[in-house]
Amino acid sequence: MKFTAEHLSELNLLLQFDLRSSATGIKVHSDADSDIQQAVTRLFNKGLCTAPDGGYLTDEGIVIAEHTDKILHVLSQ
Repeated sequence: MKFTAEHLSELNLLLQFDLRSSATGIKVHSDADSDIQQAVTRLFNKGLCTAPDGGYLTDEGIVIAEHTDKILHVLSQ
């Protein structure tokens, strides 16, 4: 199995959350690219964020975002 374009959009969106503070969320505006809007909806449907337009990461979302950050760090070396 490979990462799809949808997976990459979701992973890139997870990287937008500030992992240093669980009190910091994001909002994807209605004028954002459709792939970003769809990605945030998928993250919400998977239970990784609290609102269909972003909000805050859930506990599971935090774990997944931390893993995403680690993967990016390793691959960027």
